[in-house]
Amino acid sequence: QVQLVESGGGLVQAGDSLRLSCVASRRTISIYAMGWFRQAPGKEREFVAVISQSAGTTNYADSVKGRFTISRDNAKNTVYLQMNSLKPEDTAVYYCAASYGVLTPTREAYSYWGQGTQVTVSS
Repeated sequence: QVQLVESGGGLVQAGDSLRLSCVASRRTISIYAMGWFRQAPGKEREFVAVISQSAGTTNYADSVKGRFTISRDNAKNTVYLQMNSLKPEDTAVYYCAASYGVLTPTREAYSYWGQGTQVTVSS
């Protein structure tokens, strides 16, 4: 199975940018669609973005479209989430996840998850 470790979170002000990274080990991520999800306190974990195995297709939640960009480097076994124009409502723990060949916003389709990285955006 694949192990995922996120990094890059932190405390920023509204309007700032952050880039999250998700490094995989034990197995190549090239066979997986890779997604980012987030969970705010007291809320359900929600879909943020997903990228296909070849990086040819991406999908985003409406709330982040135009501000966030998902990318991947299969040679480095790493997935990224570039977050620009951050808002206080983006505050959450961000998780990366791997799905067997399915490009979907449904979290139940993802088999492997990282431990999360905290992003806090102050107003």
